[in-house]
Amino acid sequence: MPRMRATVRRDKKKRILRPGESQRADGRYQYKYQSGGKPHFVYSNRLEPTDPIPAGTKPGKSLRELEQEIGFKEICCPNHCDDSMTVLSLVIRYLATRKNVKPNTLTSYNFVVNTLKKEDFAKKSIGSVKRSDAKLWLISMQDRGRGYSAIHTIRGVVRPAFQMAVDDEIIRNNPFEFQMKDVLVNDSVKREAISRNDMNIFLNYVKNDKCYCKYYDAVNVLFHTGLRISELCGLTVSDIDLENRTLNIDKQLQRDRSGKYYIISTKTAFGMRLLPMTDEVYESFQNILRDRKKKAPKIEPIIDGKTQFLFFDATGKPTVAMHWEHYFKHMLERHNEIFKYQLPKITPHVCRHTYCTNMALSGISPKTLQYLMGHSTIDVTMNVYTHIKFGDAQKEVENWEAKQQKDLGSAREELEQMGKASPKVIPIKKKA
Repeated sequence: MPRMRATVRRDKKKRILRPGESQRADGRYQYKYQSGGKPHFVYSNRLEPTDPIPAGTKPGKSLRELEQEIGFKEICCPNHCDDSMTVLSLVIRYLATRKNVKPNTLTSYNFVVNTLKKEDFAKKSIGSVKRSDAKLWLISMQDRGRGYSAIHTIRGVVRPAFQMAVDDEIIRNNPFEFQMKDVLVNDSVKREAISRNDMNIFLNYVKNDKCYCKYYDAVNVLFHTGLRISELCGLTVSDIDLENRTLNIDKQLQRDRSGKYYIISTKTAFGMRLLPMTDEVYESFQNILRDRKKKAPKIEPIIDGKTQFLFFDATGKPTVAMHWEHYFKHMLERHNEIFKYQLPKITPHVCRHTYCTNMALSGISPKTLQYLMGHSTIDVTMNVYTHIKFGDAQKEVENWEAKQQKDLGSAREELEQMGKASPKVIPIKKKA
């Protein structure tokens, strides 16, 4: 018997239609497919993306483009790990993959989840979220009084959560792939370095004040090493090598809201470093170790196997960042009450910014400064922590110009000396 030829469907333009495709009497194209055991249909006025849009119809995707999207979900995601899940569910799923995070990071995660629970946006299905939806949501949060830094933290979790959905082939694009600065007004207060003059005024005040002089050496170390405050609090006696004049940085001491102390590694692997001591820092650590013998509790606290910390509060427990934030606040307020000249805001972290800026202005190489700061990238060192202002630039130019003039003067003197020492040149008479 002769073989039966399969029926080939064509559209009105005689183009071959694929299985499931057809063209209706009104000219529209239709695609029929099965999903979840049920038939589904999609329609379009065009078959191919290159087809012209029929007169009197609205622009839209062609049938073949719609088929591609359906194929993406049905073939790549047969289990339909489903783009109908809510934004909140996606974030919780993402956070479940984040293990062994530091306590501060865990606190941020809890903040984000609790915030999302109150947001209507978090109830949307991830498949329905467009980039404009994401932008408008961030804008609405700022309009409702949410700070830029808080929104930055929230986006810092939601964005990778959506990227996970892209990587899992649940959705095709990440709607949060845009720069926050292009959408929101950055109203957060930037941590700025203070001038060298203000630093010296503050240090001189602390050193000579009867109440606050006990904090001078620690403050001096912060200004002249650029340590993170949690790194300073984590220092132990064994980290101070006065013989070789080095300072070992390999941990941080922190305390959670419940009052529990704990040791964590440095912020990044680059944070582990061995710092040289200047004469000024060396002298401060001599004083700190000498004072420690008088102030250390009889029973040394042991935290995660570490002991012999350098600084203690009134109860005999090691100081943490919160203690020093309060110390700096009180010292600054007292100075500005006493003196007419008002110092700007100074915190332990401002000391770090100031150190970085002063070292950059002194001419130290960027890579060396990156090492001293314990930064993972040179970009953070130069663009976040280094604050060069007009006055600094003007002084640099003036110093450069003075050096050029000095070098030029030296060159002239040298030429003059060479001229005096050289024999006279007798001109050759021309023949007549």
